[in-house]
Amino acid sequence: QVQLVESGGGLVQPGGSLRLSCAASGTIVSMYGMGWYRQAPGKQRELVARISSGGTPDYADSVKGRFTISRDTAKNTVYLQMNSLKPEDTAVYYCNKIGVIWSWGQGTQVTVSS
Repeated sequence: QVQLVESGGGLVQPGGSLRLSCAASGTIVSMYGMGWYRQAPGKQRELVARISSGGTPDYADSVKGRFTISRDTAKNTVYLQMNSLKPEDTAVYYCNKIGVIWSWGQGTQVTVSS
């Protein structure tokens, strides 16, 4: 059974940075396109960054130039480096496969506030 464990969230001031991690077990993340999703209060979950099985990244316009998705094959982990954070980035962040998703992890809360 696939398990995804997200970590690295927290409270940060506007303009700050965080690096999120998604550790996977029961699968090999490099075999699939993987994405970081986020869900803000009262809003639908949205995909903000993705990395293809071949390693090509892609980003939602709202985070382009500020967020970087990467993966470590040896650690079977996907990362999201978030810079120049804005209050509107506040959300619970999740990772999952692109397409037919696995069960969601618990997510990690990111709060951007002064």
